[in-house]
Amino acid sequence: MKPRITLITLGVADLERAVAFYRDGLGWPTEGIVGKEFEFGAVAFFDLAGGLRLSLWPRASLAHDSGLKETPPAATDFCLAHNVKSREEVDAVMKLATAAGATVVKPAADTFYGGYAGYFRDPDLHLWEIAWNPQMLPSD
Repeated sequence: MKPRITLITLGVADLERAVAFYRDGLGWPTEGIVGKEFEFGAVAFFDLAGGLRLSLWPRASLAHDSGLKETPPAATDFCLAHNVKSREEVDAVMKLATAAGATVVKPAADTFYGGYAGYFRDPDLHLWEIAWNPQMLPSD
């Protein structure tokens, strides 16, 4: 297996609300919700940098498709990270996410590795780290 991830799917409680958060709140482009004509098929896709895609799919649909029982969300199961080019950009993204409806878990502050980072949860409790790491600057 090649070490590659091409799609990250987040299970969400309310697909319309989740799309509004990422599209309207964070400004991420999407064609909106597709697959509404199929039972358990409604999903939204967002194109990210490097060919990666994010999909938002109702938790009930993800549980149905995988054959697993739907469980309560846990914000500490995993964390998505968004690295930026400056401390100021960390603050700007945290402010944008908060205005979109995110809950700040940890305000941005200096880190032990010499960077600057903060954490927020989206409306479905998914944890995001927004970080400026001088050793891991994005290339774009």
